[in-house]
Amino acid sequence: MIFTRLARKNGAASTFALAIALATGGVIGAAAIETPAFAQKKSKPKYSKAFIATYQPLEVIATTEPLDYPALKAGFPGLIAATENNDDRYAAGSFIYSNAAKQQDQAVALQGMELMLQSGNVPEENIGQFNFVAGQLAYAAEDYAKARPYFQASADAGYTDNDPLIFVAESYFAEDQAQQGLTYLSDLINAKVAAGEPVDEAWLKRGLAQAYNNNLNAEANKYSSWYVTQYPGEDSWGDAVAILLNTGGYENPEILDLLRLGKRVGVLRDGKLYLEYVDAADYRRLPAEVVSVIDEGYEKGFLDRTDPYVTDTRRQAAERTAADRADMDGLIADANKAGATINTVLAAGDTLLSHDRPADAETFYTKALAIPGANTAMIMTRLGIAQFDQGKFAEAEATFNKVEGARKPIANLWAIYTAQQAADTM
Repeated sequence: MIFTRLARKNGAASTFALAIALATGGVIGAAAIETPAFAQKKSKPKYSKAFIATYQPLEVIATTEPLDYPALKAGFPGLIAATENNDDRYAAGSFIYSNAAKQQDQAVALQGMELMLQSGNVPEENIGQFNFVAGQLAYAAEDYAKARPYFQASADAGYTDNDPLIFVAESYFAEDQAQQGLTYLSDLINAKVAAGEPVDEAWLKRGLAQAYNNNLNAEANKYSSWYVTQYPGEDSWGDAVAILLNTGGYENPEILDLLRLGKRVGVLRDGKLYLEYVDAADYRRLPAEVVSVIDEGYEKGFLDRTDPYVTDTRRQAAERTAADRADMDGLIADANKAGATINTVLAAGDTLLSHDRPADAETFYTKALAIPGANTAMIMTRLGIAQFDQGKFAEAEATFNKVEGARKPIANLWAIYTAQQAADTM
């Protein structure tokens, strides 16, 4: 699942596949019922006389080849009407489910499954599985409100083979109730995280796709964070950066710091992202960084070396980089003065960071924070980047975690990546 800034949102996520468990003979062995003719034995179920009388001719139809399913189906309502006790209901439900399942008649199969569940005679070890199949049948019939409690009951009974809880969330998504589905799924994930258990990657991908496709930006950020935390890798980090870029409504200063993360993680996988980075850095302000980004884009094959815009921008950036180096000592001296303005101090920090001098940049970002009128969120973000680039991961993570406001999602991704880098160095 790869997202890009210009991707069509309705094409970003793969469709969730729902496999209906309706195998011939019934996936839960529901066809194996006692014949009513033996009901009088104490060790056998006690079927009512009316039920036996109604069942026997239907059994003949069911065992005659070729099967006349329309005739058999026509007798099902009478069989249900003839039930007088729970043994009757379980037998009727099993007979109806088994025969309807063989014909892929899902609506009637659901009636049979519901009868068995209503009877109270389902063996305890099969309750979860029976409820799961009932949920699948209701889901296939697009009766999502009916499907939900069956899936929940399946999970409550300890059935885990087919992950019934994800189907509860899916039932909301199928009804175009994305927020309700995401809230339910979030509760499941939070419970897993709190218990220290791994979260299924499919849950995170599904939640992320639903949030993104339905313009639920806060949810998309949350699922992105979970995804990169639980399954760090090129796909998760690439999606997280691209989705936040696409949904954050950010201007160039924020875009710059987000794409700086993408560059360090190594997930700028699109020429458009490199051009976004070039524009956000601006060759007039951070020419050294623009040269670095363009050269990486060339090396990875994402930027065309014959593109006049790119080649001209790189040329001008290279010229300004040389001028910056020549003026660096003067800029640092001005920024070190006691009465230096916020613009001067910040310019020094930004220039030094873009020239790969993070330790020096950290000094001026720290100074800038104490000057009235400082853009605290931006400076804190860049202070964290300067600390990160020095390998001061604990300090950087703490700095990123202090960022508030519109930049918080950007800083949060930086904090997660910083923690991962710190763990890798242990």
